[in-house]
Amino acid sequence: MGKNVRILAQLQEIDLKIDSSRGETQALKSEIDTLEAKAEEKKLEIAQQKTELCAVEAEKQILEENLATESDSIARSEERLREIKTQKEYQAVSKEIAAAKKVKADLEDQVLQKITRSDELNAIVAEKESNLQEFEVNASARKSELQARIDQLEAAASEVLAARDETAKSVLPSMMKRYETLREKRQGVAIAEAKGGSCLGCNMNLPPQLFNSLFKEDTYITCPHCQRLLFMRNEDGDVSE
Repeated sequence: MGKNVRILAQLQEIDLKIDSSRGETQALKSEIDTLEAKAEEKKLEIAQQKTELCAVEAEKQILEENLATESDSIARSEERLREIKTQKEYQAVSKEIAAAKKVKADLEDQVLQKITRSDELNAIVAEKESNLQEFEVNASARKSELQARIDQLEAAASEVLAARDETAKSVLPSMMKRYETLREKRQGVAIAEAKGGSCLGCNMNLPPQLFNSLFKEDTYITCPHCQRLLFMRNEDGDVSE
């Protein structure tokens, strides 16, 4: 097996660790984003409830003003009623009072509905604000844990990247380009182990003559099925020299 392939096999182990670290880091950052988005969603819900509450309170105030106006009108009409001399005028004013009392009763019902809705909204807002406060406390603790792990991963990544750069210096530019192309096409796995006559990258059997060629020095073999470069490990599990 060629020297470049041996080095690339070692390089791939480093790259897979980097890929795993980056994947975990991205997942952790996504979780932080999700926690922050949930907090904003809860705040938006509270804001919407408060907006509705303000609207209900404003509507209630208008209804109460109308109710006060109607009550004053009824009181004035009842005062007039005591001064009326003719039966016809008495009946007309009495009819006006009856109609006004009906309007007043309807306004009172509407005010009561607004009071009920206002109480409901106040309770909802109080509950949501309490839930938000609890969520933010828990989310803050969780984000601290996540950020600590991200910092740990990023610190370790800088060391791994330095090792990768050092290893990559030993690979011919043409082989490095091929390796990078294969990694892009094969979900990050450009080099596959050959074992027991098979390619472990695609789990397909290799032609015996091709498999035996892996024992030769200064050559590289490509899997005919997945096109990955092939390498072998020694009995200790290390990449064969």
